[in-house]
Amino acid sequence: MTYKSAARHVGLAVSMMAVMASVLPAATATASTPVTGPAAAAPAWCPAVEGHRVDCGRLDRPLVAGKPELGEVEVSYAVVRHSAPGPAKGTVAVNPGGPGEAAIGKAEAFAWGLEGLLEDHDLLLVDPRGTGESQRVPCGVTDAEYRFGTRAQQRAAVARCARNLGPRVAGYTSAATADDIDAIRDRLGVPQLSLYGLSYGTYLMPVYASRHPERVRSMVLSGAYPLAHDPLARPSAQAVSSNLRRICERSAPVACDGEQAVKDLATTAARLRAEPMTVTITTDGAGTHEKKVTEDKLANLLFEAASSEVGLEPDQPSLLGRLPHALHRFVKGDTAPLRKLVQEEGKSGSTVDQAPYIAVTCNDYQKAWSKDAPLSERWRQYNAALASVRPGEHGAFSAKGFTEGTTDGGDVCIGWPRRNTPDPQPTKIGLPDVPVLVLSGDLDANTPVASGEKAARQFRDSRFRTARNMGHVPELEPSRCVTGVSSHFIRTGEPGDTSCLSGLPPITVTPVRD
Repeated sequence: MTYKSAARHVGLAVSMMAVMASVLPAATATASTPVTGPAAAAPAWCPAVEGHRVDCGRLDRPLVAGKPELGEVEVSYAVVRHSAPGPAKGTVAVNPGGPGEAAIGKAEAFAWGLEGLLEDHDLLLVDPRGTGESQRVPCGVTDAEYRFGTRAQQRAAVARCARNLGPRVAGYTSAATADDIDAIRDRLGVPQLSLYGLSYGTYLMPVYASRHPERVRSMVLSGAYPLAHDPLARPSAQAVSSNLRRICERSAPVACDGEQAVKDLATTAARLRAEPMTVTITTDGAGTHEKKVTEDKLANLLFEAASSEVGLEPDQPSLLGRLPHALHRFVKGDTAPLRKLVQEEGKSGSTVDQAPYIAVTCNDYQKAWSKDAPLSERWRQYNAALASVRPGEHGAFSAKGFTEGTTDGGDVCIGWPRRNTPDPQPTKIGLPDVPVLVLSGDLDANTPVASGEKAARQFRDSRFRTARNMGHVPELEPSRCVTGVSSHFIRTGEPGDTSCLSGLPPITVTPVRD
């Protein structure tokens, strides 16, 4: 949910699995070794995965169902074939999140994580429309512009995105992506899929399951949140404070006092609410610009950016592990450590078009206002929702400050048009009675444990597990403990021995000293 990411993005839209591929040597094969002979006429973009044949193709799909005048969109897919002789025992369809994350380019990373499962299961990777190797339907808003703009600039970018797409805006929905996946499943002649969703994929896969229930064998949802998630993001706000307490408590030797870290956060948020801090950001591919760090940008840094890559290299400095020190120094009048964290995060901005992220979140997600209301009434409803928030429900932040830190919630979609846009995705839907495993990192404030537990309750036959000391999308940890649990579940319908999830090492925390 970068929440669900879009360009780092959970999301936002740097993919965690892409990071895994870049740092784990076992996932960096340079050539493909076909198992049963060369694939015929593989397109140039088809990935190479050592030890596996990879079959790739494209499928033309209606841009908007029932409106042929709007044309078609080309959707690309790759199938990483199992390595053992004989037919596959199943096919696993993975979505890495976003909305806006592509899957095909991460084939090696997924194959590394699911190595044991790929002995007798095939892996289906579909780049959702508008992403990766699938056809782009852009709206003229870049990741860096959207993510680092002020809240007013973000709202303006959303409105511009909708204007540029026009009636094509209805082509970006989770339902459309789910139907694309099913059309590819049908082309491949696969009777059922095991669905594996990461971040936004935990929203998408239940939508698929509701639309094609007979085609679902099982589900794994990692970094999960429910269809009926809070548009004011209160679980994430509360998790920010919980995570500061946890990393201090677990550090050895003790590097910080968790309660003091939360107090420092509240003080920092209040100061930035009254007097924003200007930081010069150099973004790869998008130039240098000034970023005004307000309370909402601090919120985004702490719940979204600080949840990313946690546990990937636990013995190395991370944004989350450096936060208690940076917040304490800010309170003491030294802004340099916090400035540095903001500048480092700013490097992740890109020029990737955000149509898949903006349109899906604004079309699908539940809002604090009625879609059918005019703009003035939407504002009245939204402000009433904020006014109803009880003290402390947003932790160390104000309600307005934290909700404006979300790139897919709060008021960011308030100017989304009523015409040409579909109704929001229903939150109460029929779901198949299949085995479901839900995983959450207990240091994830993006899609926190409370959201994962609520996601698990959507299903009759679900198991919920937490991965200690992991952030957003716990599959990142390098021992393959988490992917081992999920692989066992896909193969057997049971999680098996999950004791390794509680033994993952704590992250490094920078000591706090006065």
